[in-house]
Amino acid sequence: MNRKTFEINGIEELSKVSEYLISLRDKATVFAFFGAMGAGKTTLIKNLCHKLDVTDEVTSPTFAIINEYRTKDRDSIYHFDFYRIKKLEEVFDIGYENYMYSGNLCLLEWPEMIELLMPDNYVRIDIQPGSTDESRIISCEIAQSV
Repeated sequence: MNRKTFEINGIEELSKVSEYLISLRDKATVFAFFGAMGAGKTTLIKNLCHKLDVTDEVTSPTFAIINEYRTKDRDSIYHFDFYRIKKLEEVFDIGYENYMYSGNLCLLEWPEMIELLMPDNYVRIDIQPGSTDESRIISCEIAQSV
């Protein structure tokens, strides 16, 4: 699948990215968000969860590693933050396979920490700074694990 790139000039424009990501759910259930600290990974995930009718508060699971959210239809969405992972054994300890292969949507921040454990297909989202503080270049594609 081809890469689709969005130039976002403020958070009010994130909806078009979220709508595109939702359209990819039939191709993969794991969405991996790549970007530097402060790039906007959590902000995009909040927007995406809002579009998916999540009823819970969406926050980065930096210390918990994983948050579970429920949609209005009672579906589960799992939000991971692997920033603090030091070794892959920690990911096995939380039972990542039960989440990643559940068929439920999994949203991963800092997926580069667990690249060896990525499923065969996933949606890769790269967030880069744009020309202003508020702007971002967001690229999305279906990726294959290494």
